[in-house]
Amino acid sequence: MSQTKQKRLIFRAAILAVLVLAVGYTLYANATKESRGALAAGDKAPDFILKDLNGKTYRLSDYKGKGVLLNFWGTWCEPCKKEMPYMNELYSSYKPKGVEILAVHVKNTRFLVDEFVKQYGLTFPVLIDKNGDVQHAYHIDPLPTTFLIGPDGKVKKVIIGNQNLSKKDIQDMMDMIKP
Repeated sequence: MSQTKQKRLIFRAAILAVLVLAVGYTLYANATKESRGALAAGDKAPDFILKDLNGKTYRLSDYKGKGVLLNFWGTWCEPCKKEMPYMNELYSSYKPKGVEILAVHVKNTRFLVDEFVKQYGLTFPVLIDKNGDVQHAYHIDPLPTTFLIGPDGKVKKVIIGNQNLSKKDIQDMMDMIKP
């Protein structure tokens, strides 16, 4: 075999090895992503600082002693469109009982979020995670994902994805974290 053919064979084998490793890693990462770093009941909720549409700053640790329904959502999310009116309706009666709602919007333009908030008449804080830092810290995938955080700052329950939550479901969730 000529030296040129041998070099070509080695080069092709190296490329094939890199591709096999990349595919193997991707399959491994996807198969184990549920067990790596996902927050679960009993974990301390990571603190964060985000701003709302008016520029007001919110910090999760400021809500110590209160229950927090932390909802990650998007304007394009169909289940979010169904859940938000229920959350908004219950917010006024649960806020005096020590339960807060923080809705963290991920990956969309401010205009669309503003329009969504106006359309649904949302009265609870809608926070913008424009860099995705909080979404990453909470390992959010898919939307909606809701964390029920107790007055002690620990996650009580995580609701992931389209659960078709009813008003009663959300009421039960708020009762679960009420101080």
